[in-house]
Amino acid sequence: MLKPPRFAPHCFFIVLAAVVALTAHAAPFPKPNPEKAFAESKIFDAAGHPWRAAQEDWAGARDRIARDPEWVKWLARERTEVDGWMARHHDRVEWIAGWSHDGVSPKDASRLIWTDKIPGDEITFFTTPSDPHVEITPKIKAWWVVSFRGKHADVMLRAARLFRLTSDDRYATWAAGELDFYAENYLKWAPAREGARLYWQTLTEASNLVKYVELVRQLGDYATTARKQVWREKFFQPEVAVLNANFQAIHNIAVWQRCAVAQVALLFGDEPMWRDALDGKYGLRAQIAQGVTSDYLWREQSLGYNNFVVQAALTLFTQAGIAGRAQELAQEMTVAENLMLSLSYLRFPTGLLPNPADSSGLPTAPDKQLFASAYRVFPTPLGLEQIAKRHDWETLLDPPPASPRASELPTVTSRSLESTRMALLKSGRWQLFVHYGQLTRSHSQAEALNYSAFFGDTDITHDTGTVGYGSPLHRGYYTRGANHNVPLIDGEGEDLGPLDERREWVVENGEEVSPLRGELLAFSPQPARVSVAQPHYRANTKARRTLSIEGDTLTDIATVESSAATPQKLGLALHVQGKARLSADFQSDANFSVGRPEPFGRWRDVSGASFHDRAEFDVAYGAVVMHVSIATPGDFRVWHGTTPDSPPRKRESFYVETLGQKATFTTTFAPLP
Repeated sequence: MLKPPRFAPHCFFIVLAAVVALTAHAAPFPKPNPEKAFAESKIFDAAGHPWRAAQEDWAGARDRIARDPEWVKWLARERTEVDGWMARHHDRVEWIAGWSHDGVSPKDASRLIWTDKIPGDEITFFTTPSDPHVEITPKIKAWWVVSFRGKHADVMLRAARLFRLTSDDRYATWAAGELDFYAENYLKWAPAREGARLYWQTLTEASNLVKYVELVRQLGDYATTARKQVWREKFFQPEVAVLNANFQAIHNIAVWQRCAVAQVALLFGDEPMWRDALDGKYGLRAQIAQGVTSDYLWREQSLGYNNFVVQAALTLFTQAGIAGRAQELAQEMTVAENLMLSLSYLRFPTGLLPNPADSSGLPTAPDKQLFASAYRVFPTPLGLEQIAKRHDWETLLDPPPASPRASELPTVTSRSLESTRMALLKSGRWQLFVHYGQLTRSHSQAEALNYSAFFGDTDITHDTGTVGYGSPLHRGYYTRGANHNVPLIDGEGEDLGPLDERREWVVENGEEVSPLRGELLAFSPQPARVSVAQPHYRANTKARRTLSIEGDTLTDIATVESSAATPQKLGLALHVQGKARLSADFQSDANFSVGRPEPFGRWRDVSGASFHDRAEFDVAYGAVVMHVSIATPGDFRVWHGTTPDSPPRKRESFYVETLGQKATFTTTFAPLP
């Protein structure tokens, strides 16, 4: 099944009313001349288009299968795999699908390894790379079901394609029979989240509906008109009704829903449905215009959603090309390709991406697999190189041409991404990324003013992202301020407000804007400097930060200020990917987490020391050793401990705290000779 982006993905308890409230103010982001953006990474056709209409050549496919030994081997493997699944697997009405994010270890939130063996019948426990025995609970069984159902849909489509390629009726009989089963039983499954039935949420309904649509198209005349009408009335129409009743908003899930509905419209020739899916208030055109910022990043800010939205759109763009309707989507295709390309311009020297908002894992760019799979619509030198020797259904039906030139990764430079409330500084061996505000509550974390930094190829500090949303660590640790390099007040970072309520809007220049947006106070590529602020950081609290690079020294000046009448616990969290060399002044503190917010309870092996005006220590990153200085006037205390990184990794963290109504923390990183 399609999974939400690991640097994905998805919608933890989003209340639709909140999403609508937060997106009601969305306006199109200016994107003049999108075809010219990232031009060095594109391939243009004779008409100047960076996109192409996908093709489907079945006669050519049969010829390739008949004369090419490599394709003969591929077909044999494809038959064996599909035959094996058909013989072993059939869905069951009593199986209730769950949430893909529930497939995590209760011990450390590491991801479960899926198997096609049926829990309880064929296996008695699951495993993860770091947890060898995970008990099968009803929630985990439901996670298995949703994964099974998505994979089952994949094989159904593969069987339909095998039928069209080989004329072997066995495949059509099985695939059509499985769809009969879903049509007959669809309404027997009780509605789950947002009214989804076959799956647990409408995102998964949409991302799998596109497979069932293509399955019917590939079966062609094998399925009678009457049979197709039954499928339409008992399965596709109810699915469309559910998708259209949800996420009438600018949101990554809405993109999947509108793209899925548009493909149902193409399948059945329903022009009003097609027009609504594209041109409705929250149709695909609005999603692309209002959801993609002027920096060609998705407005929910998890960078994984760039690729996730592209994956959704590609399903429609491909089918529209085959149907001869690609030109109708020219603007959307051009912008969506930029969404795919933009991440390579943000990568750190090792390829690691910044990780704002609540994606999971440690993302990298470029996503070579996505570039390869996009070649039918977005041909790029990188994609064509990656796909050149691949044998699969895409390359069989739409053979990729040779790339006209070798691929080269773009140069990363300092950039102010003001449209997306981010900035990137690159000077000498330093490169850093700062995230200073949010455009929407959806997928946001308490991380305003957070930064990540590399020194050459050395990862100095990064954003962990989050874990599967089904883990208590998601809300209890990873999304909270203490997990980020941010100022803290009483141990908490930015106040996002309740998930089901929007923060009060403020008026700027006569226009309502979200206080989550933050402010860009100054940006300079050379000398490398960025200054940002969050005037509505928490109740009665504002914060700002200035990051600058001078030679080999990175300087961070973070200020947090409270208007409360009494002194507050003002602090700073700092996380490092190296090993700290601490003085003997640091003594074990078993009571560190007492009286502090929940995330501090995840710290292990905590020690602390008191300082006046300045604390200094070294952090070793292999061969690179950074001398770190933290200065704040007067007496303050520093704690050090081991904290969760992206599971199952651990990292080292510092927490600095002083009392007062205003505190400025000046941190420097300077490499030792």
